[in-house]
Order: sequence, then C-alpha cells, then structure tokens
Amino acid sequence: MSAESGSQPLTGLRVLDMTSLAMGPLAAQTLGDYGADVVKVEPLAGDAFRQTLPTVSPGMGHVYLQFNRNKRSLAIDLKAPAARNAFHALIKQADIIMSNVRSSGMRGLGLDYESVSAINPAIIYCASYGYSERGPYAGRPAADDTIQAMSGLASLQGRTTGTPHFVASVVADKAAGLTLTNAILAAIIHRMKTGRGQFIELSMFEAMVSFVMPEHLAGLAYDPPRGESGYSRIMSPMRRPFRTRDGYLSVLPYTTAQWQRFLHLIGRRDLADDPALADGAKRNARIGELYGLIEAAMPARSTAEWVKVLIDADILIGEVLTPEQLISDPHLEATGLFAMVNHPTEGRIRLMNPPVYSSEAPTKLTLLPPILGQHSREVLLEAGLDALAIEKMVRSGQVIAP
Repeated sequence: MSAESGSQPLTGLRVLDMTSLAMGPLAAQTLGDYGADVVKVEPLAGDAFRQTLPTVSPGMGHVYLQFNRNKRSLAIDLKAPAARNAFHALIKQADIIMSNVRSSGMRGLGLDYESVSAINPAIIYCASYGYSERGPYAGRPAADDTIQAMSGLASLQGRTTGTPHFVASVVADKAAGLTLTNAILAAIIHRMKTGRGQFIELSMFEAMVSFVMPEHLAGLAYDPPRGESGYSRIMSPMRRPFRTRDGYLSVLPYTTAQWQRFLHLIGRRDLADDPALADGAKRNARIGELYGLIEAAMPARSTAEWVKVLIDADILIGEVLTPEQLISDPHLEATGLFAMVNHPTEGRIRLMNPPVYSSEAPTKLTLLPPILGQHSREVLLEAGLDALAIEKMVRSGQVIAP
C-alpha cells in the first residue's frame, strides 16, 4: 500500500468482500468510502438483499442499494474448479478478504485462513459470523433478530413495556459491522508496521453484548453485585418523546443548571431551588417524577414554540422526525448526507454519502451500487486471466458478466 499525495487514506488497498446482507457489506462499504478498491464477490444468485422490495430492476433491492456503494461486483461460482482457480489469482493481489460464511463452508471451498494465507501470507483475513468459534455456540446460524434477543437488547427494551421487543433497525448488524471496520483498520496499521497479515474473527454476539452492556451492567459490574442491571435513567418508562400541542418532542434537561432553567420555565421555582435536585444521584433517583413534570408541561405549547424556548435556554431537544422529513431536513441538505444520483438501471435514486467529513482525505461516493456481475470481466482481467478463459467461464455459467 503506497500513499499518494491527495489520495484517500485506503487508496491502493484491494478488498475482496465475500459478505452479504448488512454486517459485512457495511464494513466493506466503509472501507470503500475511504478509497479502498472493494470487489464484492457474489454467488451467482447474488446478495440476498438484492431481493428486497421495492425495486425497479430485478436483483437491485432497495436495502442492497444502501449497503453497497463504492464497490465493484464479481459474480462467480466458487464451487467450480476453474472459477476457484481464478479466485486464487485475485487472492494473490488482495490485501483484505472478508467473509460471513460459517467457517465450515469456507473450509469446504478451500478458502479458510490457512489455505488463503498460504496463497498470500500478507493477507488480512476477516471472518464474521454470529458466534465465536472459541465458544460453545460456534456454528449456530444468526441474524439481527436473534442477536438482538441474545445480547440483552430485546429484554432491556421490554423492561419499560412488559414485553421484550426489537429495535426497528438492524442495529446488531450495524454495530458488528462498524466494530469489524475498526478491527480491519487496526490490522492495516499493524501490517504497515510489521509487514504481517493476520486472522480476524468478529462475532455478532460478542460485538453486540459489548455495544449494549456498558451502561447496563450497573450493579452487576461489582462482585458481589451491588444491585440490579440496567441504567436507571435509561430504563425509566417515562423516558420517551413527549406530546406537545401539535406533535412530539424529545426534551432532556441533563445538568443541574439545565434542570433549574427548565423548572423556572414551567413555573416550578420551588423545585428549581430544592438543594436535593442539585445532587445528580438524588435527582436520578427521582427521574420518573421529573420526566412526569416535562410530560405535563409540554401540551401547553406547540413543538415550534418549545424548540425556540428550550434552545434559547440551552436545554437539549430533538424534534421527532419521520423518514419523510429527514430527506428534506435543512441541516442534512446543507451537509449533503443524501445524494440524488442517476443509476444506469434504477433511474434517479437517493443514496447516502459517507457521513464523515475530513479536510485532508475526504470520503467520497465514487461508485454506484453495481448490478450483479457488472465488473466480473474487468476484475478477472486485472487478476491476469486472459479474455478467452474469462469468456469460457461466462459461457459455462461459472461467472456472470452482463
């Protein structure tokens, strides 16, 4: 990997992304945002998210579009000997290989870490799946729903409603995917220092437990325990957006000064001057009561009126925005998060730009989500295969190259 003046930080790195759905594709997409050449290596049926509706063209599902910018697509049958040999040529050129196929499946293809590192000793090999191979759950299938359940998140969500339920986002996939990105970036730095590749295992279960539990270990952080699990303020059933005269608003006085200013605003000077509320621990013990005061006060004004008053008082607020409102939000328009682009098969579509701003090496939307096998020929040519060999694999159905 060589750094060129003005290039993105990962320019020159080749990533073979054998992952599907959300966790791995998010991690690989982020590497592409930073300039890596990401080749999405797909089976002939394609990534399963290609089938999500709505869509304009078959195989270009809306969820697939949002997790696969800045990639090229190679569609190849790795069970076929000629195609697998071609893939070995790609491995020799690669810096990183990513898979969320269970380890037994990769061994069956001869693409486990030992086999791949024998072809390319400097490879950074990233295996991501539901449960670590080092524990008794090894080999269990997993998905976002099952990991939300196993990680404690569904249980914690249910403590305020009485019934466990899931967050309305593939948050386990995303948390694990971003954790995987961090691990890969650390491995890149390690290789720059030592010249050595390595094996990385990323388990959704461990990643999500480490994401959920820091604030919720609570009394379980001590031995013997000093109380129950759960961060009390977060677990309060009163912690929710509050109804205003015409909508909903998240309101969060947090510091002592903010609570005092808010209580003055709603005419509760008696509480604002209560020394007990100046003590954060004592205030937290009464958080349900205090949130009840917010709930009772909010209907007196419109959302817009409260936003002005509370911003002027330097109190944390957040309007409850819908997805429809987000795509026309003035702040997001100013920062350019959403990009309207013309896709060759899908027409005019809305994608998201990388959310990071960097003055020296900006992230970029350079490649639109590819159709299945869109770059098969060029990727295989780059690997050193001759055109006739590639066409033979295309004609025999080992490679898709539209």
